[in-house]
Amino acid sequence: MKDKRMPLRLIILAAAVVLIVVGLFDNSFKDVWSKAVMICMECIGIG
Repeated sequence: MKDKRMPLRLIILAAAVVLIVVGLFDNSFKDVWSKAVMICMECIGIG
């Protein structure tokens, strides 16, 4: 049963890597990072 799931795992891993690289080249990480910082600051009561 292990062998049947291995190709699916590799496809999902490859898709994740591709999407991360596309996000880095698109500068989307800046938007995500700024939103994450604001949420964290609001959670601890600073923002």
